[in-house]
Amino acid sequence: MAFEPGEGEQPSPRREPLPQPADEALQAWGRPLAPVHDLDEIARRYPGRRLTLDSERAQLEFYGRPEQPNAFAMDSLEFFFLIAQFFREALPLRLVLLLIACQRAGGRIYLTQEEMATVLDVARTKASEALQEIMSHGIVFKVKRGVYQFNPPFSYRVAEFIPGTETAGGKSEYRRVEQCETISEIRQDATLPDLVRFPSLEHMRRAIEELRAERAAQRAQRRRNRAERRDEGTQ
Repeated sequence: MAFEPGEGEQPSPRREPLPQPADEALQAWGRPLAPVHDLDEIARRYPGRRLTLDSERAQLEFYGRPEQPNAFAMDSLEFFFLIAQFFREALPLRLVLLLIACQRAGGRIYLTQEEMATVLDVARTKASEALQEIMSHGIVFKVKRGVYQFNPPFSYRVAEFIPGTETAGGKSEYRRVEQCETISEIRQDATLPDLVRFPSLEHMRRAIEELRAERAAQRAQRRRNRAERRDEGTQ
């Protein structure tokens, strides 16, 4: 029911609704973008914000053949650091690099031992011995004949280019296999050795330290022997 003023009373003025504070973030959606002329003015409008400018990012570059574009891959720097110290012969290191280069999406390697030997230009028996040594450290394991799997924490290829898709008129396509899915599948396989299911480089670190200590002791012994021979010659 509307209130009617009595005789001799003045009607009270109509109250206007109080202005609501404008939500600048919401209103910004309906505003056209305006060029920025003064960064100091923007900084004063948002005193609690830190205003930064970043340089334009350059495109990543990878070496690869035109018919084999590179896809996303990742390698453990600690893994490279340790195997460079651990393997005293060149062939195991060369084979590790070959297996990394031949990975497909998901870390699978489709190479026979004969093909490994041919690429590295060594006898098949030598390639087989180097492969067995690499596998003994849980770096790579055999899935079936001609198919191997690189242990994902050491080196992993997430995606691979699907040849032919670039000529189909659309966007080039890639096959992607998430690392976490591959690791989960490996850890659930109880037939694999523990060093494969739960990879660790700690045994390599210990072996490197033991070898260094042994070589330091051998050098010290050679120095003592030379000193004794000098003393005998002097006498």
